[in-house]
Amino acid sequence: MSRGVVALFAVACGAAVANVYFSQPLLVTIGQDLSMSPALVGAVVTLTHAGYGLGLFLLVPLGDVTDRRRLVVAQLLLLVVALAVVATAPTATVLLAGMAATGLCAVVTQTLVAFATSLAPPAGRGRVVGLVTSGVVVGILLARTASGVLADLAGWRSVYLASASLTAVLALVLYRVLPHHGGTPPTPLRYGRLLGSTVALFAREPLLRLRALFGLLVFAAFSTLWSSVALPLSEAPYHLSHSAIGALGLIGAAGALAATAAGRLNDRGLSRQTTGTALALLTVSWLPLAFTRDSFAALIAGVVLLDLAVQAVHVTNQTLIYALHPDAGSRLIGGYMICYAVGSATGAIAATALYAAAGWGAVCALGAGVRGRARRGGRPAGLGALPCWAPWRFSTEGRCPRPTCSRSR
Repeated sequence: MSRGVVALFAVACGAAVANVYFSQPLLVTIGQDLSMSPALVGAVVTLTHAGYGLGLFLLVPLGDVTDRRRLVVAQLLLLVVALAVVATAPTATVLLAGMAATGLCAVVTQTLVAFATSLAPPAGRGRVVGLVTSGVVVGILLARTASGVLADLAGWRSVYLASASLTAVLALVLYRVLPHHGGTPPTPLRYGRLLGSTVALFAREPLLRLRALFGLLVFAAFSTLWSSVALPLSEAPYHLSHSAIGALGLIGAAGALAATAAGRLNDRGLSRQTTGTALALLTVSWLPLAFTRDSFAALIAGVVLLDLAVQAVHVTNQTLIYALHPDAGSRLIGGYMICYAVGSATGAIAATALYAAAGWGAVCALGAGVRGRARRGGRPAGLGALPCWAPWRFSTEGRCPRPTCSRSR
């Protein structure tokens, strides 16, 4: 894969996943425009994430049984339609339906990740996963900032019109650039058996279960920070505006650097060391974050450390689990991302409730405790942490999936 194609994958992933987060700083404005009650406004975010979670299970596995190029383009075009519905919604009912459809179609992000991974050579797979994941990181963290700026300039509907236009352009470009098939031939499975095989993979692959647990816990920590950090920043002594708080995502985008570096370390067979170091950084990050009310510099340091750690673990997880069964890459990544989504939702709910009950210090204790649980859930092992003869470590072709190992079964 050329650098240009990898960069295109990263841009497309970031643009697609951003649609899940655009609405968060716009909820008040949307509610006022469509005369929605506070409870109904909250359903905007809930339905978007619910649609995304549903799409991870129902749509992403299709990448293993169909032409991924056509699947990506089809999902992007459906996403354009969903965004147009949101942008022109005359009533709350139409808006909510459009938001659910937007979340459902935005899982094209994970289809693209699996596609890029399948096209990468085994020895450089970690690098490609890292670069593509950096696009996802930037899309998530800058979505709120971009939507806030556009809404201030031209209203909240302009956010979704602009995104629909960009998505349509990306669909055209990807149609012309991407190859017709991924790196592995489609698996001849009926749709029902395809979904069932996703569950079966979890049942028989210990590494997948372990890495899914790591993903769930570290993204719970990630969500614990980003879902609640606006609360202390909007109070004394800062009293920051929504735009200023949203700009904090620019700092968090440093996590994109960790995604690239972690990918290269995985290509060198250092998965275990990368995971262990990242989990240690995740714990350390909550120390400066605990001093957020006293020092804005401490907040910045904590945000950078936490995002670096989370993205390093995330890239390592995806690189390792894809190597288990390249012919089931979409199902593996889709199933793993369901655990990620559960962790994100759990962290957000727990953090906001805990802040209301016990304050920011309790939120930081929760975040640090989540990391501790991740460390105790199993040693941070990668493919490099177990002997080559461990049976479950081998791919369906009978070879050790670790790029640096030439031994076979």
